[in-house]
Amino acid sequence: MNSILLTLKVAFVTTIFLVLISMPLAYLVVRVKKRYRIFIEAILSLPLVLPPTVLGFYLLIILNPNGWLSTSLRTLGFSGNLTFNFTGLVIGSVIYSLPFCVQPLINSFDSVPKIYLESARLMGAKRWDRFINIILPLSKKGLLLGSILSFAHTIGEFGVVMMIGGNIPGVTRVVSIDIFNHVEALEFSKAHQLSLVMLLFSFFTLIVIYFLNTLSERDLND
Repeated sequence: MNSILLTLKVAFVTTIFLVLISMPLAYLVVRVKKRYRIFIEAILSLPLVLPPTVLGFYLLIILNPNGWLSTSLRTLGFSGNLTFNFTGLVIGSVIYSLPFCVQPLINSFDSVPKIYLESARLMGAKRWDRFINIILPLSKKGLLLGSILSFAHTIGEFGVVMMIGGNIPGVTRVVSIDIFNHVEALEFSKAHQLSLVMLLFSFFTLIVIYFLNTLSERDLND
């Protein structure tokens, strides 16, 4: 039960940070020139193709207590560690799940009719006003889809959270690690219970995603 609550907490906090980070990133991507956009999108999509252990390894190097980032933060008054705790889990989860939030937003921002933005600009609306009052309202389904995908992807993480968070009971032991521990200890009944919860959650998530896609297609046809 503790691992489930911790996993939900990590996924919830991660999703909030991802939404806040992904909105300006997606807006930047749709505004840059195509030759730069390819490079930026490739960087943002790296977690999709990198093995989780590779990503976790480099995060350990960057976030270790003696690294330049931790040292810089200590000079600013931050005394905590960035690894093997809840903070580390969130940092790793945000980076690992970033493509699942930013890509739906990029697609949604791209689909906003340019004539709406141009008309608003001619009427004197500033760039921030156009983003808040036109782009975001017309991209709410992409925002919802990105949030759901991010939450679901964070729930199922294993490699990155193991590398950067370890296997500390009540602190960093999320559901995926708990299942691994039960299997390693030949406690198949407990592993089955947690796995069934994950299976049902994943199935429900897919139903929601396909339902949203159906609504989007219906709106386009109308």
